[in-house]
Amino acid sequence: MRFEVLCRDPQTMARVGKLATPHGEVLTPTFLPVGTRGAVKSMAPWEVAGIGYRMILANTYHLYLRPGVEVIREAGGLHAFMGWEGPILTDSGGFQVFSLSPTFRVEEDGVRFRSVYDGSEHFLTPEAAVRVQEDLGSDVAMTLDHCVAYPATREEVEKSVETTLRWAERSLRARAREEQALFGIVQGGAYPDLRARSAELTAGLDFPGYGIGGLSVGEPREDMLRCLEVQSAILPEDRPRHLLGIGDPEGILESVALGMDLFDCVLPTRMARTGVAFTREGKLNLRHARYAEDLRPLEEGCPCPACRNFTRAYLRHLHRVNEMLAHRMLTWHNLTFMHRLLLDCRRAIEAGRMLELIREWRGWSSRHPS
Repeated sequence: MRFEVLCRDPQTMARVGKLATPHGEVLTPTFLPVGTRGAVKSMAPWEVAGIGYRMILANTYHLYLRPGVEVIREAGGLHAFMGWEGPILTDSGGFQVFSLSPTFRVEEDGVRFRSVYDGSEHFLTPEAAVRVQEDLGSDVAMTLDHCVAYPATREEVEKSVETTLRWAERSLRARAREEQALFGIVQGGAYPDLRARSAELTAGLDFPGYGIGGLSVGEPREDMLRCLEVQSAILPEDRPRHLLGIGDPEGILESVALGMDLFDCVLPTRMARTGVAFTREGKLNLRHARYAEDLRPLEEGCPCPACRNFTRAYLRHLHRVNEMLAHRMLTWHNLTFMHRLLLDCRRAIEAGRMLELIREWRGWSSRHPS
């Protein structure tokens, strides 16, 4: 994997970069659609690629449990198994262990948890997380980290930072596939000094890229941005940075301005399944009765098939009767929205107007189209 910074915004830490992987190049900053179980929900891989996406994220926790690594390995790896030709980033599964398994137990060697599917017990070590991701054959893998919930005490976060660092060192020693880039993950909760410590020590291990974990989990936005700023000033500028789990336009743009390159989140696809479409004017909730006779598209000028072929009234009707086409069309629209947002972001960086773009989108989360 190679990463090259192509240009920088003069007033912020934002940069346009090019990430070269064994399965192709990706321009950053970019958003990664989430294919949790090996598929972006309701979308075929060629449809996701047709929007313009070059890279997706798949979830190690779920694929490890079902269908199992052996099946995917025998199929020729995750790319062949799911029919995706571009780069794939896999997370370590650590966040899902901590968020989906209420009885998990962190030990020095790893974390013990029960499957969300059948209750069977598993023990995930840093070495096993690397081995599973190497068997999956992703282009970018993540180290196993210890993520704590928000709020957490300083003592809890300190333990998380130290455990994550020890696991990162073990993950590097366990690597066997040089063509797969292994990203180290930094933690630190909402404590800037612990964020700094985690970034300094993890950067000292010389990973080819870094994931920023444990943010956008309920902390105030200003705390998240302050922590990002601290870690961005420390992490190597010539390595890509992936902010895990953020998917709202305001948060993404503000994070880009602080030097983040890659983003992933289930928010656009999850909101689509609840009848919510993302537009430049705000979130359009088709459950509201005022759209029952609205014959306009979801968003004027959007090139997605939902906007080119259907009205708000029709899509609202499909959602109300639980027709699968509603989920597909709203997902297609929201992913198109996110792709266009990051395209605008790269153009703004190239033109030196990143701060202006952030001002244009400020307050988006509280807006609603007419």
